[in-house]
Amino acid sequence: MKISAEIQGFMTRLGHRFTRPELLARALTHASISTATRPDNQRLEFLGDRVLGLVMAEALLAADRGASEGQLAPRFNALVRKETCADVARQIGLGEVLKLGRSEMMTGGRRKEALLGDAMEAMIAAVYLDAGFDVARDLIVRLWGDRVGGVAVDARDAKTSLQEWAQARGLPPPAYVEISRDGPDHAPVFVIEARLTTGQVERASAGAKRQAEQAAAKALLTRMESSDD
Repeated sequence: MKISAEIQGFMTRLGHRFTRPELLARALTHASISTATRPDNQRLEFLGDRVLGLVMAEALLAADRGASEGQLAPRFNALVRKETCADVARQIGLGEVLKLGRSEMMTGGRRKEALLGDAMEAMIAAVYLDAGFDVARDLIVRLWGDRVGGVAVDARDAKTSLQEWAQARGLPPPAYVEISRDGPDHAPVFVIEARLTTGQVERASAGAKRQAEQAAAKALLTRMESSDD
């Protein structure tokens, strides 16, 4: 299988040379361009998510031997969630080499958080199948780097924290409402409102819907905690 200079450069950034380049090709193939003879990366994504989870669980246990399960779980979630995987994908330029269909290309697929996160998980699985668990673990630990040691002691995301705040006061879970979506398809801006049934509302905007929801939740939680004081 001939490997282009672009893919050679990506493997250098990734830090792994594939002995089975067909695994790399599959990890880079999005469902929007797959065919019967060119499978997409969804099955690899499924496997990579599990490999990443095991590596992060081991790393967190080693990093804090006194932490309880309740303390470790939110840190784990922060390290394996799509946003973190997408951040690592951007770090190594994964989006630049993804194989996408025309529709995804036209709507900025190379920058989409969910798409990048899925592709990063698929890449982890490809390395695991190509070279085994130890190599995959070393690659994950290297690429995640200081994220493991730097994950907050209380790493719950803002939406989870706001929901727990509401539940502790006998309130239903917060609602998230998309107020608007502006900008071109390849660079949208979402405006999201976080709402409590008691009437309190906060609004935030971001380039991804999930990011806007988190930002709105954080703003509302900060407001409500301040009013508790």
